[in-house]
Amino acid sequence: MNMFKKSIIASIALLVGAGIIFPASTLAQKVNGRAVDPVDLVNPLMGTDSKPSLSNGNTYPAIGLPWGMNMWTPQTGKNGDGWQYVYTADKIRGLKQTHQPSPWMNDYGQFSLMPVTGKGIFDQEGRASWFSHKSETAKPYHYSVYLADHNVRAEITPTERAAMFRFTFQTTDSAFVVLDAFDRGSEVEIIPEKNMIIGYSSRYSRGKLPNFKNYFVLVFDQPFDNFSTWEDKSRFNGKLKSTANQTGAIVGFKIKDRSKAVHVKVASSFISPEQALVNLDELGDRTFDQIAKDGRTIWNEKLGRIAVEGEDIDQMRTFYSTLYRTLFFPNKLYEISKDGQTVHYSPYNGKVLPGYLYGGTGFWDTFRALYPFLNLMYPAINVEMQEGLKNAYLEGGFLPEWSSPGYADIMIGNNSASVVSDAYMKGLRGYDIQTLYEALLHGANNEGPMTAVGRKGVNYYNELGYVPYDVGINENAARTLEYAYDDFAIYQLAKELKRPQSEIDLYAKRAQNYRHLFDSSTNLMRGKNKDGKFQTPFNPLKWGDAFTEGNSWHYSWSVFHDIKGLIGLMGGEKTFVNMLDSVFNQPPLFDDSYYGGTIHEIREMQIADMGQYAHGNQPIQHMIYLYNYAGQPWKAQYWIRQVLDRMYSATPDGYCGDEDNGQTSAWYVFSALGFYPVCPATDEYVIGAPLFSKAVLHLENGKKVEINAVNASKSHVYVNQLSLNGQTYAKNWLSHTGLMQGAVLDFDMSVQPNMTRGTEESAAPYSMTNELKTNKVNKHKK
Repeated sequence: MNMFKKSIIASIALLVGAGIIFPASTLAQKVNGRAVDPVDLVNPLMGTDSKPSLSNGNTYPAIGLPWGMNMWTPQTGKNGDGWQYVYTADKIRGLKQTHQPSPWMNDYGQFSLMPVTGKGIFDQEGRASWFSHKSETAKPYHYSVYLADHNVRAEITPTERAAMFRFTFQTTDSAFVVLDAFDRGSEVEIIPEKNMIIGYSSRYSRGKLPNFKNYFVLVFDQPFDNFSTWEDKSRFNGKLKSTANQTGAIVGFKIKDRSKAVHVKVASSFISPEQALVNLDELGDRTFDQIAKDGRTIWNEKLGRIAVEGEDIDQMRTFYSTLYRTLFFPNKLYEISKDGQTVHYSPYNGKVLPGYLYGGTGFWDTFRALYPFLNLMYPAINVEMQEGLKNAYLEGGFLPEWSSPGYADIMIGNNSASVVSDAYMKGLRGYDIQTLYEALLHGANNEGPMTAVGRKGVNYYNELGYVPYDVGINENAARTLEYAYDDFAIYQLAKELKRPQSEIDLYAKRAQNYRHLFDSSTNLMRGKNKDGKFQTPFNPLKWGDAFTEGNSWHYSWSVFHDIKGLIGLMGGEKTFVNMLDSVFNQPPLFDDSYYGGTIHEIREMQIADMGQYAHGNQPIQHMIYLYNYAGQPWKAQYWIRQVLDRMYSATPDGYCGDEDNGQTSAWYVFSALGFYPVCPATDEYVIGAPLFSKAVLHLENGKKVEINAVNASKSHVYVNQLSLNGQTYAKNWLSHTGLMQGAVLDFDMSVQPNMTRGTEESAAPYSMTNELKTNKVNKHKK
């Protein structure tokens, strides 16, 4: 047994003993009483039937391991096209290494392999082959497709930083494998005596990446019959090395026995060619089928942390397909050196440095549910991510808000504050929280090197309590609302770290800045000019302008930390509930004049038949749960089930907007379990309506959360009663701390709403206003 395999077995045994990996017997999912492996319920093609004008997910079949450095995907789009795989395409151009978080962000460091026959055509149009979904198999750990024009079956199975290809040609004397290192600067070198190709791709789409290269190494299991390199549109027979704008290699084989497939081991590194060879050792001496089997085991373990039972196979498929999407981003950017050290290329300063680093996520999207989900179910990986954030701050001077893989100037907010605070508030430890807190203070009080880093308009915000509408800063109301919540996250962490009281009080005060934008004449949030007057004219249906990818009806609920305070501004619970109802009762009208056309997010709201509710984008995704704060939780239960049942399915058109790095999927996973983190950086989850008759959460600390929902079905959507650990439970929220100790939740689901449960003010989840009142009373008593 080789050392690689020994270390894998030893690691698995250690993790099982620690309770981090669970024996397979605990992970069985049940459909109609029959055990099913969770990975077999995943459809990686969910969300791939998308285009720029209408997103049904904007996903691609990601073939990789959880949080791996690299993923692979069949490429149907042209080189450089963010829509690298779309379900409606009928030709494949190559099998591509990808790090792409979304089509809008595009990719970096990509290269591809393509098996061809005949003349060894390397041009991406000429080499492209017809394919059919009927002869395509996509699993998280294995992809296979028949390329009809070349009469070859192409397969791939990955590890975190490497992969193995298997190309099964028919008998021919003109079989080729084409390597495309893409444009914007690349290099290839063929080493025939080693059956090897090395090189690099330096293509990237976002930010400025100093010294960036993705070095790759390919090792074939058969000698080359012939070889050539190509540069742009020219081929050079017998040439060993090419460096140009776009380069590639072509290696040929004579196939005398179709049962002897051509295997290619591939690995890459952002550090060096030598490190790429080190990363190749991830494959060891395993066969293709062994690697695929090991990948399947890893996916079953990660997915099996949550075991659900139900009678609806489609719901099960949707659950595990969305769970799969939560386990990719951010990607590992770190590598393990030949002497076992953790090292990484820094996209922030171009150096190779020790320690962890992750990239490929936007906190504007993922602070809401994806990171809270990691803190609940996969905290160990987020400990690494938090340490990586510290390194990003030290190397770049600010925390990233969108990393792809370094700073990207897109979206708004300072939501790294939420990501850092929620992890610590949820009990994660073992990393440098003091430096991270320093990073939060720095980001909260400074503009960064670009508008999406630090806080654009911070001086106005700190002086006036809001970012004005009329000072040339776009999306100003959205920035104000998000900064106020981010200040709350800092306030929470400051208390936990026992910072000076003056500092705690400062961020408590700033967390109330949302109040400056509340317009009592409309009960909505509204842009405000520097002179203190509201912007005019005001159309609450206008997308963009003062808001980000939404309108006032979407952003007026972005007071995650103080819904009680928002209820007070609106005049009480009755008015608040009426305003919530109005989101669904209005027609889906819109004003798109700010954009000069209808962006896809608007179109997705328009066609959903849910009024102004736009689940396809993030700002309003928590809003349904807010009925729990105003004594009418049954309305939340109804609308949650509407979204679960209507807006998601494990099909190519299975999302109702951009999936966005696991966030929209995490909403589904949480909501299907029956609760949701409306306000990260608190200890609470708000209760909804569980989808499955039974779910068991196997926590990393060895504890279990068992969720039983008697009578759960498409018609039984309402919570009649709830007991927690055998005791009647009347609150509309659950404690994270309590769940981490192990818990049994018994829901009694009903066709009719129970309009008495959860109606008391004491049942409402956390709001900062209540805490401030309590603190004031206690201070007065002293």
